[in-house]
Amino acid sequence: MMSPKIEEAARLIAQAKHLVAFTGAGISAESGIPTFRGPGGIWDKYDPVVLEIDYFIKNYDQVWPVIKDMFYTVIDRAQPNPAHYTLAQWEKDGLLKAVITQNIDNLHQKAGSRNVIEYHGNTRQAVCLDCGRTVPLTKEILSRDVPHCPHCGGRLKPDFVFFGEPIPPEAARKSLEHTLKSDVYLVIGTTGIIMPASLLPYEAKQNGATIIEINLNPSEYTGRITDIFLQAKAGEILPALGEEIEKLRK
Repeated sequence: MMSPKIEEAARLIAQAKHLVAFTGAGISAESGIPTFRGPGGIWDKYDPVVLEIDYFIKNYDQVWPVIKDMFYTVIDRAQPNPAHYTLAQWEKDGLLKAVITQNIDNLHQKAGSRNVIEYHGNTRQAVCLDCGRTVPLTKEILSRDVPHCPHCGGRLKPDFVFFGEPIPPEAARKSLEHTLKSDVYLVIGTTGIIMPASLLPYEAKQNGATIIEINLNPSEYTGRITDIFLQAKAGEILPALGEEIEKLRK
């Protein structure tokens, strides 16, 4: 027997005019990528100072091996889970207009999603701090202990947002645009702590959207702006919602 909350969430999603998904580390934890906070999280193992932009620039040679260990060895092995695939299918079906992700792991794209707004950037490429070029972070570049720009030999910074850096303007613009257009807003696997990303669901709610939250534990949104809270793994709930939506569309 399907729970009434899942049935109601499926109905709202199926009827949405502009459905948007806002995803955080929790959706990728099911693919084996550690979250930043909590037991076993990245900050249990590493000092957050390594992702401060000033520290990175001053300690380039020492920080790069740590960053490779933090992200690239894990992300290279990780594969999308059923939650990623369900969102990709909803986009193909015309249900989902955009995924706004705080994640830098490329799993939404691997699953087949096309309209993915990477709020914090990505690990696929780097920007040269010396010549300004953007370069793909190939296996060859990453095979070196300390990567350098293939064009000028300069210092490469992964193209994700470090502490002390602004959100990429185009990502911020597109995220807000889709957020304000949304009538149903899926909040998936995020605690609602990281600013300024955490403000987006509040913008959606203030603009009249229904907030459907999928999280293992209550977040900053639960009990404040969430209309339907589905407490479970995204990899279980999203496929269940997909099945219910298929019934509604027949």
